[in-house]
Amino acid sequence: MFNGIEIFDRVPPFLDGIKALANLPTSIVGDVTGRIIGTVGLYPVNKSPVSACGNAVTVKARAGDNLLIHRALRMLEPGDFLVVDGDGDITRALFGEIMMSVAQVKGAVGAVFDGAVRDVNSFEEKNFPCWARGVNLRGPYKDGPGAINVPVSIGGLVIYPGDIVLGDSDGIVAFSPKVALEVAKLGQQKLAHETATLKAINNGTYDDSWIDEALAKKS
Repeated sequence: MFNGIEIFDRVPPFLDGIKALANLPTSIVGDVTGRIIGTVGLYPVNKSPVSACGNAVTVKARAGDNLLIHRALRMLEPGDFLVVDGDGDITRALFGEIMMSVAQVKGAVGAVFDGAVRDVNSFEEKNFPCWARGVNLRGPYKDGPGAINVPVSIGGLVIYPGDIVLGDSDGIVAFSPKVALEVAKLGQQKLAHETATLKAINNGTYDDSWIDEALAKKS
C-alpha cells in the first residue's frame, strides 16, 4: 500500500462457469442458493431489459471519488464485469458516458456500482448493462484513496476478484468459480421445474395442494 492505494492483478476468468450461468435468471440461482445471495437496493439504470454475466474486476473507491475506477478501466479485458464499492454514497456520480465507453471498447460486459452514476441515457443508447444505487449529475473527485481487485461489498453482497457476476433486471448475484458449475446445475433444474409449473397454470393442470399442506403444518 502507498498513500492508501492498493492495486492487485486482475484474476483470470473461469470461462466454463461464466458460460454455464450466463442464461439463468438471477431469481432462479438466488432461490437454489438459499435465498440469501443477491444485492439489495441496486437497480439497472437501463430502460430496456438487461442481462450480463462475466468476470469480476473489483474496485473499492472512496465515497464520491473515481480515481481508482479510472485506473481499473486500464485493466479490463473482454468478458470482465466492473464491480465498484462506492460506500453506498449517491452524492456524486462515479461513472458516466466517457468511462462507460472506455469499458465497452475494452470488452466489459457490464458494471455495477454501490454508488451513483450519470449520463444514464447513454447506457440505454449504447446497450451497456449497468446497475447502481442512484443517479446524480454531480461529478466526482479524483484523489483516491482506494483499491483494485480486493474483496468488496455491493448492496450487501460480498464479491471477490474473479467471482462470476450475473446481473439482470431483478438484480445482481455473484459466485466463486469453485461453486459456479454446481450452482448452474441446480439452477437449470429449478428453471425446468418452474417452466413446467407455468405450463400447468396455462393448461389448467396446476396443483396447488402444497398450500393446504403448508397451512396444516402451522395448525
